[in-house]
Amino acid sequence: MRRSRFFKHIPTSESIQENRFLKPFSRYLHHHFLWQFNRRGVAGGLAVGLFVGIAIPFAQVLFGAIGAIFIRVNLPVAAFATFATNPFTVPPLYYAAYRLGNFLIGSDQVSAGASLGPGVFNKVVNEQGEVKHWYENLIAWVQTVGPELMTGLLVIAVVSAVAGYVLVNVVWHFQARYRWRKRGMRKFAE
Repeated sequence: MRRSRFFKHIPTSESIQENRFLKPFSRYLHHHFLWQFNRRGVAGGLAVGLFVGIAIPFAQVLFGAIGAIFIRVNLPVAAFATFATNPFTVPPLYYAAYRLGNFLIGSDQVSAGASLGPGVFNKVVNEQGEVKHWYENLIAWVQTVGPELMTGLLVIAVVSAVAGYVLVNVVWHFQARYRWRKRGMRKFAE
């Protein structure tokens, strides 16, 4: 298979099978769907990666790879798509997820300490000033906003996974039509 400059650093099935650290998992990593860059694999890999990247806040690349193995979609795309959530996108994403979850669950009452109003920054700075209490304060805050946040994250994860899948299919379709049209014009010109 001819590989372009962009994809030359992505590991192949053969290099994974020869890696001594991944040897125990080579049985699971050998399926050809995991390494093909076709419409189905790339769209599914993007969907799995976006869902895992948004819904699971830790070990996202690992869970993205596991999801790609189970669903048999492109593993490198699934692993790379988990980076949609990063230190720059997580704060606005979690804020939007909390607001969406609060809207969907319908809990207008905001418990003490869970307010996301303008004073939350000062409150966080003041309470997190002592390093020894930051983890307890974080856990307490997550427990107060947990249901709303999780509901919002799951809805955003599902919507973004479906949107990513549809977007890849649409772009792939239009690119194929463009190539066919260009090939037909070249043939007609001869």
